[in-house]
Parts: sequence; C-alpha cells; structure tokens
Amino acid sequence: MNDHSASLFASCLRRGFLGICAAFGLAGAAFAGPQETEAGLGETIGEAMLSEGTGTQEGLSAWLPAFKDRALAAGVSSATLDALNGAEYLPKVVHNDRHQNEFTKTIWDYLDKAVSDDRIANGRKALKTHGDTLSRIEATYGVDAEIVAAIWGLESAYGAVRGDLPTLHALATLAYDGRRGAFFEGELIAALKILQSGDATAQSLRGSWAGAMGHTQFMPSSWHAFAVDFTGDGRRDIWGDDPTDALASTAAYLAGKGWAKGAPWGVEIILPAGFDYDLTTERVKKPVAEWQALGVRLPGGGEVPDHGLGSVLLPGGHKGAAFLIFQNFHVIETYNTADAYVIAVGHLADRLRGAGPIMADWPRDERALSFDERISLQRKLTASGFDTGGVDAKMGPKTVAAVKAFQKARGMVPDGFPSLSVLQALQ
Repeated sequence: MNDHSASLFASCLRRGFLGICAAFGLAGAAFAGPQETEAGLGETIGEAMLSEGTGTQEGLSAWLPAFKDRALAAGVSSATLDALNGAEYLPKVVHNDRHQNEFTKTIWDYLDKAVSDDRIANGRKALKTHGDTLSRIEATYGVDAEIVAAIWGLESAYGAVRGDLPTLHALATLAYDGRRGAFFEGELIAALKILQSGDATAQSLRGSWAGAMGHTQFMPSSWHAFAVDFTGDGRRDIWGDDPTDALASTAAYLAGKGWAKGAPWGVEIILPAGFDYDLTTERVKKPVAEWQALGVRLPGGGEVPDHGLGSVLLPGGHKGAAFLIFQNFHVIETYNTADAYVIAVGHLADRLRGAGPIMADWPRDERALSFDERISLQRKLTASGFDTGGVDAKMGPKTVAAVKAFQKARGMVPDGFPSLSVLQALQ
C-alpha cells in the first residue's frame, strides 16, 4: 500500500476491468494505497508470473548476510537487524504472489462480495460504534467518514481480518525470491525501521502475505509516509485492536492526495443511444455540462450534479453499469489502482450513507478471461495489426485501445471491454 505508491501487486494494478486480489477473501485485500506499481509484470511473456518460486530456507539464510549489510548502510541498526535472526522462508507467500484472485473475477462478482449485505450492515455498525472517532477524523482531515469506513471494510472486514503472518518473514521471503526483489527489499528495510522507531515490536508486526499491515493494510513505506498518532499515546499504532490510528492514517493519506470533501467519487449514469464510445475512458475529461449536452443523464433521467471535470467509465462494457467519475475517484485510485476496488470503496461508502444499489444490470452471462486467454487476446490483436503495447496479460490502456479499434473494424460496439466474444471474434 505506499507512496501508497500505486499497488503493491498485480492485485493492485489496473487489471482492465477485472477484480483485484482478495476479492473473495478480503483480508489484506488491496494493500492499502501506499503501494508500488508492479514492475515485475513488465515481462514480455506474462506466463512468467505464474511460475512457482524455487527458493528454500537455506537459500534465504544464505541471502540474509548481504541484505543485512545493505540494511546497515540504509540506517538500520545492528540491534534491530537481530529481529531477522531465524527468519523463515514462507512458500505460501511465494505461491500467493504467483496466483492472485483478481485474474479470474469479473467486476460484478467482486462487487457482490465487496459490497454485500453483510458488509454494509457491519459497516453501519462500525460507523455507529466508532462514530465519534470517525467524526473527529473527518473534521481533522476533511475526508468523509464513510469513505474511511469503506476502505476499512474492504481491507480488513472492519478489523476482523488483519492478517496473521509475520511481516518481516513475509517481506524477507519476497525480497529473497527476487521477482520483485528490489521493491520488497525496500519494504523490508522500511519495516525494520518501524521496529527501530519503537512503534511496534517484531511480534506485533503482522499482516498479509505481501507485507501489508493493520486495519487498512498499509505497506511499511506508507506507514512512514502517512501514519499518524491520532490517539496521542506517542505511537502510530495501526496494528492493535484500537483502529483509531489506522483510520486517521488512511484519512491523512487521502487528504494528502487531494480529497475533495463532500464530493462524490462518481455517480451512476445512463448513456444515450448512439453515444460515442471513444469517449469512455479516464483519459477523456469534460465538464458535466458537456456530458449532459451529449445526452448523459442519471438513471432516473435527472441531470448529473456538477462536481467538476468527469470521465465516463464502463467497467463491465456497454452491457453493464456506466459511471461518471470525478476527482475523488482518482484519489482512491492512488490507494489501489484497480477500477473494481475504487468502485467498491465508493459504492460501499454510498450504501453506508443510505443510497441504494447500482441500478443497471451486469452482463452476468459473461465470464472473466483467464490469464492464458488474456495472453491469447493480446497476441491475436497484435498479429491482426492492433498494437497492445506488449503481451503481459494486463488489460491496460493500450490493450483497451486495441480492443476498441478491433471492435470498430468488425462492426462491434467499441466499448474496449476485453470479453470472451472479442477473443472468439479474433479466432
């Protein structure tokens, strides 16, 4: 989670319109904001991501001395480094890094789980129980209490599932594993500096398999950049049973990224017949008045409220719901870059305020493309003259643009949605 950088993993990257990690087991779901763009997925052939690690306990033990030298040079004391004595290689961590759930989930499946009736009910209870704290946090940072609560709900089920893996061991495993070694080595050093600060002990420093920690799943580097001591006890404690510091830290992060208090993340809209689907991208921003002139309306036919420049987003293609997204969408996006995650946070917050469900249907007869199918889609598009910018299984802007161009050429609705029907049309 880090400058909340962008998303620690594939799970936190924009995977086209699919869900993200932990869609079906939201513990440490998204690796709170504070995350880094997944550099390791830049491989030419994306299948490399699914290769199993070959590390061993002996290999980790042999790797540690050189790492300790680098950590000492980075300002970690030798006494603090003693916390790594006996560090365990965790094969499950490497397995999870290679097999992340977001690759097989559609946005509607993800939202069904992320914004379930239980999560809404539990969120309302959390708002009631921690209402005074969240009100003070909102007054201090200008971030809506429901947004903070929604992130808390998605990241740890309101504190119920914060992760129980030893953070130092998990990060050491991933740093030694090497697929994204430089990133995780930096996070491991950051975690050691948390110990050095006295804000946590090695025993309390626990979290998800990827090193994300606490109620709202901060990565160690994000803790250094954004964590706050809202309780005033001298510690920035995001791990303990009291969620106050974690919730305030999340609000501090969002405020620092430009949160506009009281403004929506986005609103559900309907598009008129004949709408130009080339405009359905975050790259096209227009004033609300211009969208309305093009026939964009609220589901009931009313005018869209003016909250500045907005973009039209179709996370499930033209057969699914459409949204007009605003600045706060992009602020949440810095916490986790996956569209599904951002929409889930925003929609859950709306439901916690009393709003109703998304009104449009989803194309539930569609299924998500598998990893191999996304590889095949990119290869076939490229071979047909539609440049995807590489073959990596990521349904990013270049692949979406290629899908749109292909759809136009074939007389299909050019919504850019990487569906099975597009893949089949390429056969």
